[in-house]
Amino acid sequence: MRFVLLGPLEARRTDGSVMATGGPRLRALLAMLLLDAGRVVTAERLIDGLYGERGGAANALQSQVSRLRKGLGPDAPVEFHPAGYRLALDPSEVDALLFERLAAEGKAAASPGERAAVLGRALALWRGPALADLRDAPFAAAQAARLDELRLDAVEARIEAELELGLHGDVVPELRDLVAAHPLRERLRGQLMRALYAGGRQGEALAAYESGRALLAEELGVDPSPELAATHLALLRGTLPPPPAPRTRATGQTPATPETREAWQTSAIPETREAWQTPATPETRAVPETPVPSQTRPAPAPPAQQAPAVVAMIPAQLTGFVGREADLAALAGLLERARLVTLIGPGGAGKTRLAVEACLASPRAEPARPTGPGGERETCFVALGPLGHGDEVARAVLAALGLREGPLEPSQARTAPAGPVERLVAALSGRSLLLVLDNCEHVVEATAALAHRLLASCPGLRVLATSREALGITGETLFPVSPLALPEAGAPPLSAPAVRLFAERAAAVRPGFAVDDGNAADVLRVCRALDGLPLAIELAAARLRALPVAELAARLDDAFALLSRGSRTAEPRHRTLRAVVEWSWDLLDEEERTLARRLSVFAGGATLEAVERVCRVPDTVGVLAGLADKSLVEVAGDRYRMLRTIQAFCVERLAEAGEEERLRRAHAEHALGLLRAAAPHLLGAGQLDRLATLDAEQDDLRAALRWAVAADPALGLRLLADLVTYWWLRGRRPEAVAPARALLAEVGTRPPDGLAAEYVLCVVSAALPAEEAAPHLERAAELMLAADLVEERPPLLIFWSVLTGPVNAELREVLSERVRASTHPWAAAMSHLGAGVLAQFLGGDMDLAERECLLAAERFRAVGERWGMMAATSELADLAGLTGRRERFAELMDESLRLADELGAVDDRAELLCRRADGVLLMGDAEAAESGYAQALELAARLGSASAVERARYGLAEVARRRGDHGRARAAYEELLAAGDGSFGSGLTAVQARTGLGRIAAAEGDAEEAAARQREALATALDLRSRPHAAGAMEGLAGVAALRGDHERAALLLGAARALRGIPRVGDPDVAAVEDAARARLGGERYARAHAEGARLTREEALALAAGTS
Repeated sequence: MRFVLLGPLEARRTDGSVMATGGPRLRALLAMLLLDAGRVVTAERLIDGLYGERGGAANALQSQVSRLRKGLGPDAPVEFHPAGYRLALDPSEVDALLFERLAAEGKAAASPGERAAVLGRALALWRGPALADLRDAPFAAAQAARLDELRLDAVEARIEAELELGLHGDVVPELRDLVAAHPLRERLRGQLMRALYAGGRQGEALAAYESGRALLAEELGVDPSPELAATHLALLRGTLPPPPAPRTRATGQTPATPETREAWQTSAIPETREAWQTPATPETRAVPETPVPSQTRPAPAPPAQQAPAVVAMIPAQLTGFVGREADLAALAGLLERARLVTLIGPGGAGKTRLAVEACLASPRAEPARPTGPGGERETCFVALGPLGHGDEVARAVLAALGLREGPLEPSQARTAPAGPVERLVAALSGRSLLLVLDNCEHVVEATAALAHRLLASCPGLRVLATSREALGITGETLFPVSPLALPEAGAPPLSAPAVRLFAERAAAVRPGFAVDDGNAADVLRVCRALDGLPLAIELAAARLRALPVAELAARLDDAFALLSRGSRTAEPRHRTLRAVVEWSWDLLDEEERTLARRLSVFAGGATLEAVERVCRVPDTVGVLAGLADKSLVEVAGDRYRMLRTIQAFCVERLAEAGEEERLRRAHAEHALGLLRAAAPHLLGAGQLDRLATLDAEQDDLRAALRWAVAADPALGLRLLADLVTYWWLRGRRPEAVAPARALLAEVGTRPPDGLAAEYVLCVVSAALPAEEAAPHLERAAELMLAADLVEERPPLLIFWSVLTGPVNAELREVLSERVRASTHPWAAAMSHLGAGVLAQFLGGDMDLAERECLLAAERFRAVGERWGMMAATSELADLAGLTGRRERFAELMDESLRLADELGAVDDRAELLCRRADGVLLMGDAEAAESGYAQALELAARLGSASAVERARYGLAEVARRRGDHGRARAAYEELLAAGDGSFGSGLTAVQARTGLGRIAAAEGDAEEAAARQREALATALDLRSRPHAAGAMEGLAGVAALRGDHERAALLLGAARALRGIPRVGDPDVAAVEDAARARLGGERYARAHAEGARLTREEALALAAGTS
């Protein structure tokens, strides 16, 4: 691994690919650990650096560390130590630490040549400001300032060494820029004065001193330092030491010495040459290799026809170069090591533009002087796109080089003329040239043959080719050009090159356009729909002349029609998106076209096995390899995928071939096979592995379901039945709603034969409003009573309970009996969890609830099922919180959240954050509770989980009420009531909202309003058979009694609520206020008698008392 901090944060694998590093907080954590790679960083320091304060951040840090550990994997393990955390890396794998080491070594080197070389390589590691994308993190400012100071110090030391080497002519422009940027830095000013003096520019040197002296006096009220004053005096007296003989980095015309030759070898520090391929900047130029002394250079043999020095022929660019800076740097390094490099990638990926920029960055020859050993390289750009036949390739290169078509020597005039290839060999054999062959794919055979011949015969030649297909010859190095990167989750849109390109091109056609909060989502949608392809993004941006960006994003379902107008001056194959893809399609043979169109049914890529099973073409491996070679298919690990633009084109070809229905069905049946194979393992020890397998297939699983819903509802029910378990475990339950509702609209209340369990799962997944759901729920209950569907589909047990609640006593008893008789270990564990929940929910028996939940956790742990472990552990946490066991509550909640993170169950995480906030609010920490609810709300809103959003908003309303902000709390409660959808969960939230409104009314002295609200809450709780919620309403009614001065009745109601809940409400400030007032008015003994009388009531008597309270 290699990690970049000197610029925007990056993590690079050994193969050169860039690893995703998560959102801003996770990147900041990684940066802090990288800055101390190999050393332990204390948790306190990490919290201070990430959050700016320690309060409430320990759990957040643990969560971030867990995510970072998972993301980095074994390549860069994050180790736990009692004092904190340690990133187990060699410091040389972090550019900032490598820079510090090289800078120290460079400054300590004995000779100026060695100092200049090592410091130059240290500075070449910088790609921009240190921690450029992390400046908002609390820790970053100090660290960035430290690194920037070290960088400037290294620049000064490198310039000092170059002055000692006589390079004063080269450093003057750089020093002027540096002095302008750092006008109070006296060492730089002194170096500028000496460099000017060494070049015979004494007047300018004195002027530089005078401007510095005046600035110091004006800004700081001080005189120049003794060192700078001494340099000034030596200038006046002419006593500065004589400078070394003038030389330049470009020519190095001073004869080499053993010292400089050894110090300036470009291979001195291989780790910075190959591992950190970074573009040079004016301040980081490495010192060049010392040339061979001119008197020892062999004179070039006179060629028969000398080609002119080529310094042009590179297409001028009218737009800025965006998003390929790292690729350009890597390519520059590769061209120094390899003689044939092919930029390979799909049409429109930006291969030509990258090649042009590489040419512009390449050293050029001096005009009218042929180059030889030690000379700088010429560059020639040859566009092959317009060629119609391979025979024209060599002639196109001759024309680009300016070579005439006649004989090479006068003596040849009387003999048969040499062919174009021979003329090229003769002309280039003694030259150093970078030959760019652009767009080779349609003449790939001829281009490969020419490149092979020229490279074998011309040792000074290097070839850079661009093609959608590799040349396929010995010595070729492929450089894949992928689409531009899209933003990582949570990252600012403009952090991604694809978005920056869209923004720049859009502003060119629509002045004033900028990506902002109002349009960012639409811009991202456009860039994602176009796979980040630069050409497609440019075509889309051009449409902003006529369309708002929101309209553009909405119309991209038919991208080929929308992006049908490009630049009039572009080559025809680049004027429209369709033309780009058709160019590639036309280069395919018939077998490749067959597989390409069939492969288009895979929405998210496919394994080789899946391609063979669904597409059914002879020699799948060979044909698939051909598509990959021609950039129609990308290979990522063991998967093959098409870009969406290519896929859309191939879908059209599939329909034209009359194969779409057959291939879609084969694809859907393959998806069902994957789900059925995973099902037995999703509820056991192989859970995480199978979830990861389905994660890789999720785009195709969704696509298969979409097709089946419309074309074959029976197949759709089967797919949905297995998908809901996967989505449930991953915490993505809302994904099931739309397809489930669509299927119910197709099948009504009469499911196809043999699909009763699948139908019930569809019903519980649809989350229909109460009125629409009623007939489906009734039919589902009939089917559940008629057959043991839980044994067939064990997850039905939890899905049914969560949706409907414990309202059907008959069905509840039947399910309990069947589960107790089940041989399925997961169902047996779930029976204990269900018994624990019901003991609390219906019976108020907290001891039984805890025993059952402990048994459930033990059974789930035995089978290795994490979702059940999480559910049981969170129930135990709630019980601990209700009984005031704070440490136990925190420990169990942390364990529940850890399990949710292991599962990637983001929806469950939102719910757990709310439950943890409930607990800490009950314990009196409103600030921590508010933070927890806010985190849950942000997460739930991002997921589109209406129930979790509702839950978090209720929590925030409670915080506002506890703080006395009644206006804000009342508005939130009313919004929750208005948004209710009639579901069981929404009903419980309505109980809580009405209870909250009643407490506000009581606090404001309105006893009538308070009583009405609490009676409404109690009635709804009784309808839902929720004893805990009924107890909350009864406690609210106790508050009304206290407000009216009936403290004895208040004590009686508190005792009855205790009987309903099964445990005392420990720590609840609302209950405590009523209790304290009653004790004060009644006295301890009388209060205790009334409370005990209420507590002795049977559950039925307590409910009757509550229902009759006015």
